Amino acid sequence: MKYALFLGCVIPARLNSYDAATRRIAEVLGVELVDIEGAICCSSPDMESMSEETGLAMAAYNISIAEEMNLDIMVLCNGCNEVLVKANKKLKENKKLQDKVNNVLADLGRKYNGTIEVKHLVRVLYEDFGVEKIKKKIKKPFKNLKVAVHYGCHLIKPSEFLMFDNPENPKSLDELVNITGARSVNYPDKMECCGGPILAVNEDLSLNIARSKIEVVKKYADVIVTACPFCYLQYENCQLLSGEKEQIPVVLYPQLLGLALGIDYDDLALYENRIDASILLEHL
Repeated sequence: MKYALFLGCVIPARLNSYDAATRRIAEVLGVELVDIEGAICCSSPDMESMSEETGLAMAAYNISIAEEMNLDIMVLCNGCNEVLVKANKKLKENKKLQDKVNNVLADLGRKYNGTIEVKHLVRVLYEDFGVEKIKKKIKKPFKNLKVAVHYGCHLIKPSEFLMFDNPENPKSLDELVNITGARSVNYPDKMECCGGPILAVNEDLSLNIARSKIEVVKKYADVIVTACPFCYLQYENCQLLSGEKEQIPVVLYPQLLGLALGIDYDDLALYENRIDASILLEHL
């Protein structure tokens, strides 16, 4: 299995641990990741509201590079996931729109052809690699570790474009957590947003939304696990900024899986997590 790896903007700038952990689990699973040289911003989920043509052209620029590599794209960021999957579907299904975007790309010496797919890491692991196949590679299963899964909005919604899992009652990330030996727990408001999308508009409200969910999670789980860099940062920041003494670790899914696969704590860059996640080691 081989994919073109699209990191986006946030992960290289603020969350290198996600990149590091993903590369390590890929090595163990035998998945080859090839960096997309010359990639630009995905265009962000907000760009479309200002200029659909610009947003689609930026997304198509990135996709066109992967097309030359003849590889499907694997993304780690939920926002990039929505943008690139949505753009790919729109352009494949609308030749007129595709021609319009290619007129823009022509000035940059690029062309979108619609020959590849875009998939989030979670989807790659769940559908392409497979839960049972991963389960056979688990070396150090967790014991009595309760995990609160947070999907994030752009992993499964808008469902008419992403077409992955049940948007109201998803199970993919829960199952991926359970194969590590940890137990994904149900908790109130599980599918509620982290508040991140309104951070630039109303910081206090945004962080209060995140804190509210964290307070609920504390009653049910030992850690909260996500595969979205924005959600991860939001849940860390809301706890650190409030100065609370009792904090719950925020863990990226490849970090959780990596430990269960037998990868070293430091190799998964867990030391970069600003809220101590060493409780994970107590449950191995």
